[in-house]
Amino acid sequence: MSEPFVVAVPPSELDELADRLRRTRWPDALDGSGWDLGTDRGYLQELCAYWADGFDWRRAEARINAFPQAVVLVDGERLHHLHVPSPHPGALPLLLTHGWPGSVVEFLDVIGPLVDPPSWGGDARDAFTVVCPSLPGYGWSGPTRQPGCGIRRVARALATLMAELGYDSYGAQGGDWGGIATAHLGALDAEHLVGIHLNMANAGRPAGFDDAALTEPERADLAEMRTFRTLETGYQAIQGTKPQSLAYGLTDSPAGLAGWLVEKFRTWSDCGGDLEVAIDRDAVLANLTTYWVTRTAGSSARLYYETFRSGLPVMPTERVEVPTAVARFPREIYRPPRAWVEAAFDLRRWTAMPRGGHFAAPEQPELLVQDVRAFFRDLR
Repeated sequence: MSEPFVVAVPPSELDELADRLRRTRWPDALDGSGWDLGTDRGYLQELCAYWADGFDWRRAEARINAFPQAVVLVDGERLHHLHVPSPHPGALPLLLTHGWPGSVVEFLDVIGPLVDPPSWGGDARDAFTVVCPSLPGYGWSGPTRQPGCGIRRVARALATLMAELGYDSYGAQGGDWGGIATAHLGALDAEHLVGIHLNMANAGRPAGFDDAALTEPERADLAEMRTFRTLETGYQAIQGTKPQSLAYGLTDSPAGLAGWLVEKFRTWSDCGGDLEVAIDRDAVLANLTTYWVTRTAGSSARLYYETFRSGLPVMPTERVEVPTAVARFPREIYRPPRAWVEAAFDLRRWTAMPRGGHFAAPEQPELLVQDVRAFFRDLR
């Protein structure tokens, strides 16, 4: 049974957050280390001071609450979702799925243009009815309560959600864990999907692939991916093995939470080292506050543990035969060669974006919206 939902954080919760931020016990930092060892202390101190005394959560809350929301129990887990009908006849249902360290806040700038294109200079024939869930264990879906909630099970829950909302035919879009869940949907719910759109396409080397076929840019992408796996995946090792140990600090200290997440936003975005060039400071803090007030930093990290320990591959083992589009942003953290993606998906559209990184919706909302519209235009 679906129940309407409104985000309403008690004032006492916000007062406590500000108090904790003001009383942060800061660690030492080596002179001149900057971001080399992780989040820069000076930047984080400034950000946390603003979070405590300048950031307006009520404005962010109002933006979320501008969209209809509901919660439903699926497979024993609470599933919060924005459900935004389009005013235009024939609108295609579209499932938008975020990843880590994201939330539904990522999509606040794209929902309007997708739902009501004419109000944003578009064509009503490109309209979507948007369903935007908080992943199980994230945000207002609340902490997961059962073991075994890996990404394949998450994908099944999303398929169930769309069925319970009455959608026999729909499209799906996602990146990060949302892109992986969307790929699994392409394998699990192909009969109901008209197409999937990915801004992060994971694909391994196909059997018998000849590396001589790689272009020089593809070789450079693979070299960057190897460097990323070596230098930038420590968070996966921790969240995939001992997420509970990490959860204590992230749940008790907002500065600790910010230190853990902000470094990812900076490293993974197309920002040239200045995060706020790519993602507005208030948007970053709206996302951090979502994790803080819902106490889901630990359960969000647990998705790695549950997926890695499930005994199932992270990506579908079967080829995804649903029509697929990939929006390739130049600073995406995983950029496999096109031929690898074609071996794993029924690739119909491949867009090399001029700018943007891992967080497509908040970084480049207009480019993402344009590509989603163009891909689904012929699949309606």
